[in-house]
Amino acid sequence: MTTIMFFTIFGVCAVATGLITEAIKKLIPDNSPNLIALIVALITGTGGTAVYYVFNQIPFSFPNVLAMILMGVAVAVGAMVGYDKVAQCIKQMFTK
Repeated sequence: MTTIMFFTIFGVCAVATGLITEAIKKLIPDNSPNLIALIVALITGTGGTAVYYVFNQIPFSFPNVLAMILMGVAVAVGAMVGYDKVAQCIKQMFTK
C-alpha cells in the first residue's frame, strides 16, 4: 500500500465514519457514541479498503487483507481522536 493510497482511503473512510456515526446517534438517542464510532470505523475502514481494491483490481492476497484490517484499526483510532476517547470507549465496552 502506497502512502497516497493510505491517506486517500483513510480520509474518505474518516469522513464516512463521522457521517454514519452522527446519523446513528440521531436515530438511536440512548447509546454509547464511542462504541458506535469504533464499530462503524472498523466496518468503513475495512470495507472501504476492500472497495478500493476491487475498483483498482488489486488482488486479495494475505498482505492486502492484513492491510484492510489495519486500515480499519487506523480509521477507528482516527475516529476516536486521541487516547482519552479510546480509553473512554474501552470503559464503556466493559460497563454495558
